[in-house]
Amino acid sequence: MAREHFDIFISGGGLAGLIATCAFAAKGLSVLCVDPSAPITTSASPDADRRSTAFLQPARTTLETAGVWPRLQSHAEALQIMRLADAGGVENEIRYVADFDASEVSDLPFGWNFPNWLLRRELLAQINDTPNATFRVGIGTKRVLTRNTEALVTLTDGPQIATQLVIAADGRNSPIRDAADIGVQTWRYGQKAIVFTVSHPIPHDNISTEIHRSGGPFTLVPLPDHNGQPQSAIVWMETGANATALMALDDTEFAARASERSCEILGPLTLTGQRGLWPIISQKADRLTAERTALIAEAAHVMPPIGAQGLNMSLADIQTLTDLCDDHDLGSESMLGAYEKARSKDVAMRLQGIDLLNRASLASGENLRALRLKGLQFLHGSITTRKIAMRAGLGV
Repeated sequence: MAREHFDIFISGGGLAGLIATCAFAAKGLSVLCVDPSAPITTSASPDADRRSTAFLQPARTTLETAGVWPRLQSHAEALQIMRLADAGGVENEIRYVADFDASEVSDLPFGWNFPNWLLRRELLAQINDTPNATFRVGIGTKRVLTRNTEALVTLTDGPQIATQLVIAADGRNSPIRDAADIGVQTWRYGQKAIVFTVSHPIPHDNISTEIHRSGGPFTLVPLPDHNGQPQSAIVWMETGANATALMALDDTEFAARASERSCEILGPLTLTGQRGLWPIISQKADRLTAERTALIAEAAHVMPPIGAQGLNMSLADIQTLTDLCDDHDLGSESMLGAYEKARSKDVAMRLQGIDLLNRASLASGENLRALRLKGLQFLHGSITTRKIAMRAGLGV
C-alpha cells in the first residue's frame, strides 16, 4: 500500500483534535486526524457527551482564525458574569456571593458556552467543507517512528503516513505520549464530577455560578433555552463515595438533591438529559515535545473543571503552535523548542492555581472553611484585586 503524505498528523478526534485540524488546515497545511471512535453529534444518543464547554475570549480568536466561529456563534450562550458563592460546610446555605462582571475589564463577555455534542457536529461540518483537512474514524495509531526530517506513523488499519509534525491530542492516557517516552505527574483528589443539564424557572441572566462547599464546587453554566425554559449545564463535584451514591438515585430524587445543593439559586431544577460521571485528577506531562512531536490538551495537561480553564488551555496550545508555523520549519527542533518554552510555564502556573482552588473547595474543617471564605472576600473586595483575578482567568 502506498505511503500517504500529510503536513500534520493528529492523533485524537476529541474537541481539541478537531479544532487543531481546522486551525492548521486554515493555514493551508494538509492535515490528517484519526480517532478509534466516531464522534457523537446529537444529544439524542445515550452516549452523547453531556458536558458543555465555555470558550473564553482568547479562544474565540483561535476559533475565528480556524474558520469555525461563524458556525458556532448562533449557538453561543454568553457568559457575562462569573459568580462565586460560598455555601460553607455541610449545609446548603450561601454565606457570601462574589460577582465578577466582564464589563469591568472588557466590552465582550468572559466567554461563550456550548454543548459538547454540538461543538463536535459543527467542527466535523467544517472539516468536511475543507479540502486539505481529513478526518478518519475507527482508526488508531499503531506505531510512530521519528527521524530528523519527518515522522512515519503506522495506523491500525495498515497504511503508513509520512508527516512533518505529529500532534498528540489523544487524551490523558495518550499512546503518542507513551511512545515518545514522556512521563506524567498525577494528583488525585478522591473526587468525581457528575455532569448533566437542567431547566429552571429563574433565568440565568448569562451568569455562570460556582457554589463552593465541602466536597467540591457545584457549577451552573448558561445554555440556550430548552423548550421555552431557561437551561444550564451542571458540573457537580463531590467525593467519590458521595458521587457514586448520587448517581444511584432515580431522576426525581437526584433532581431534588441537585436543587438542594444549588441552594435553589435558580429555583427547582428539572433534568433535561442523562447524567455522566467523570473522575477528577490533575496531570502534567514531564515535557510537551519530543522529536517531530507536540503534546496538546489532555495529553499535556489535565485539571479539575474549575474556572473554564481546561479546554481554553488546549486552545492556547493550538494557537501557539499555529503561530510558530509562520517563523519555523514545520516540526523542526527550533519550532518545538519554542513551543515548549512558550507553554510550559503557563501550563504549570494554571495547574497549580486550579489545584489550590480545588483543595480549598474540598476543605471540611471549620477553620479551613473560614479561610476559604476570607480568601473569596479578599479576592472580590477591591476593584484592583477583582480586575487582576478576572484578567488572569482570561489569560490576558
